[in-house]
Amino acid sequence: MDVSGSVDRLEYRLQMDGLANALMNAEVQRQVLQNPETPIYLSAFEWAGRNNQRLILNWTALDSPQAIATLARTLRQAQRGSGPNDTAIGAAMMAGEELFNRLPGCWRYTLDLSGDGTNNNGPEPEVARQNLAGRTINGLVVALDQTVGRDERQMELMALSAYYRKRVIQGPDAFIEVALGFSDFERAMTRKLLRETETLMLGSR
Repeated sequence: MDVSGSVDRLEYRLQMDGLANALMNAEVQRQVLQNPETPIYLSAFEWAGRNNQRLILNWTALDSPQAIATLARTLRQAQRGSGPNDTAIGAAMMAGEELFNRLPGCWRYTLDLSGDGTNNNGPEPEVARQNLAGRTINGLVVALDQTVGRDERQMELMALSAYYRKRVIQGPDAFIEVALGFSDFERAMTRKLLRETETLMLGSR
């Protein structure tokens, strides 16, 4: 979750509640719980500058509706940590790899990186990406809510999507989902989770 200076408290809340609501979506739960004997594990962290990453959720098995509900409640109760204005995408990617190393034995690892801007601090994303060989990296790009005018927002979203596509995401099934502002985050996250868990279901057959 991006908590750099461009993200205010309301937008932070829309991210956290949006992810919680997406996990509680009936269709998402149906796909997530399709194979409870080999559950999906989820962890979540905030990121801003190169030295600003904060764990919100440690690895949790999504193996029952109750487990998902507990996780969603934790997300809704999360309070934003302090962070600089910097946007350190590469450092966030490296923090994701550190989390992966705490959970060995998975047959697939996917880093979901959401953000509303390009890297301006720390290692460049394509440099950090070299340390995540064999990992899938998907992106959720968010158009800034304060952008004035439909054409300006569309141009901004196209530019940011192109940036993520070229410099951030990787893997044979990697993709980008877009949100038209943080108020659209829940819809975009729901679509993203449905696409990711559908791929997992197909891969496990």
